[in-house]
Parts: sequence; C-alpha cells; structure tokens
Amino acid sequence: METRKLGKTDLEVSKICLGTMTYGEQNSETEAFEQLDYAVAQGVNFIDCAEMYPVPPKPETYGRTEEIIGNWLEKRGKRQSLVLATKVTGRGEGNSGVGHIRGGPRLDRDQILRACDDSLARLKTDYIDLYQVHWPERQSNYFGQLGYRHGGDDGVDISETLSALQELVAAGKVRHIGLSNETPWGVHRYLRLASHGNRPRIASIQNPYNLLNRTFEVGLAEMAIREQCGLLAYSPLAFGTLSGKYLNGARPAGARLTLFERFQRYTNERAVSATEQYVKLAAAFGLDPVQMALAFVNQQPFVTSNIIGATTMEQLRANISSSQLQLSSEQLEAIEAVHRQNPNPAP
Repeated sequence: METRKLGKTDLEVSKICLGTMTYGEQNSETEAFEQLDYAVAQGVNFIDCAEMYPVPPKPETYGRTEEIIGNWLEKRGKRQSLVLATKVTGRGEGNSGVGHIRGGPRLDRDQILRACDDSLARLKTDYIDLYQVHWPERQSNYFGQLGYRHGGDDGVDISETLSALQELVAAGKVRHIGLSNETPWGVHRYLRLASHGNRPRIASIQNPYNLLNRTFEVGLAEMAIREQCGLLAYSPLAFGTLSGKYLNGARPAGARLTLFERFQRYTNERAVSATEQYVKLAAAFGLDPVQMALAFVNQQPFVTSNIIGATTMEQLRANISSSQLQLSSEQLEAIEAVHRQNPNPAP
C-alpha cells in the first residue's frame, strides 16, 4: 500500500483511508472489527471517524463509532502504528440532526476542549493524530451549495476555534489539525492565522470528491497542492451510486439509499445519466465501475488519501484493491469526455 505525507507533518498515511461512519448503525461491532482487521492487514494505516458518527446522526447512537474503534484499539493494541483521525461537530444550522450534541454544538473554546476529551475517552487513546473541524461555524456554501450568499451571523470566529485547537496540540492531546467541508476562503483564513500567530497549521482538507462532484478542482485543488494541505476525499463512490447498483430505480436491501431517504444528493436526473455513462465506460474497458471510480480519485495529484467505506467485506475488499489499479491516459481521457458533457451533476 502506497503511503503519502500528510501535509507538512512527519506522518505517512496510506492512500486508502478507512471510513467508519456506518459503525454502530449499518455495521455491528463484530463487523467493524472484521473490517478494521482486514484493512490493517492490507496496509491501511489511516482510520477516519467523527464524534457525531454513525450517520445519520441520532441521540441514541451518538459517539458509538468512536466507542467501537476504541474497543478495537484496546483489544488489538495497534495504536502506535496507526494514524487516527476524528472530527469535532460545529454549529447545527443547516445541518439537521446534531442538536443533541452538547445541547447545540459550537466551535468555541469550551466546546472544542470538551469534545476532544470526550472523543479521547471513547477512542481509549491519549492522543488524536488528526483532529478536524467537521464543517464551518459560519454560514457558507458547503454540503452541495454552489451559490454563496453573504450575510447572517458568522458565529464563533475562526481565530477562537484555531486557538482552542492550539491548546489541544500544546497539551499533547492532538498532533495535527485539519478541516472538512471547507471553502477556499476558509482554508486561506486558517492558513493566514497560523502563519501570523504561531498557531498550528492545517494538514488536510476533507471534502467530497468523486466523478459526479469534482467541484474541489475549481479553487481548492490549487490550494491543496501549493499549500501542502491535500484532500482527504470522502464519498468517492457518491454514496455508492457509481457502482451502478441504484440504476433503473433499484434499491438493494440494506443499501444506504434504501435505508435512508435523506441521502438524495447523487440521485437527480443528471447524476443518474452521468452514472450510466461512467458504468458503460467501465464496462467498455473491462473495469469494475467501483474500482474505476476509486482509481480516478487515487490518481489525482491533490489527493492525500481516499476515504473508502463499506458495509460488507466484499465491498471492502474491492474498494481497497482499487489501490492497485492505475488508469491509463486513454481511460482518463474517456472519463474527461464524459465529464465535459455533464460536469458536476451532483455538487
């Protein structure tokens, strides 16, 4: 398994990262342990979670994903050889379903310090390698919002958030920090505050990126490369739609879009049409559409690691083995041709 440097840090992370947001909801602890064991055996050293997981967030399952990972770490004793990432939940406006977290989560000093301590306890570890802000405190265009409309309450200032993260780094509870669901302005602001105030520098940006949503390329890709804070790509299979399993209205039993109607981001008419083209393209090249979609993400120069998730071991094996597939220039150009015809149908 190829490893890549995490930002300007001394950490080397596998180009495949194991996403865990199904643990405690779609996957039991036993199934999660099997996935973790297999992934590590295949060379994956990077595990990503969040305090609000599993998804969809609910009061009765809050923190369960971290608890499962903590139980696994305690039983396997592999902590020192792994890079463990988690996230602090921010303000819930526009992000329904998180009001149960600390009575309404915010990115202020007191809540960040408390959230980190709680995550450490659930994960049964003394430190977090990468602690990420799950989404901005301010109102901005993320989670599929393309148009930016200025106004409203910005909430807790980024400077306070970064200072709180600095305290965690100074205390040895966090090694490095990162952002998630951020915009170019937000990344710039964090970097500028770090350079002028001797505060920790972000090491990564965790945003969605897949064949149906390549909006990261518009402004953030250059930022990621030039500032050495690469993308941790989430939803690389667009909620599994790029496998083709939902085409023609299919809803397989136990699949995410079958279970949870809220996940409709990648099922609009244009997205379905583009998915059909990518699935046909994969077939024309004799490729598994899942592995083609993942390999495309793996090969992008601004990507540090590709966060894959799975609910079955069959899916996990296929997803991890995508790390061995190198798309040819002909295959990449064919993908670009589809993209030009129907760019970003599901941002």
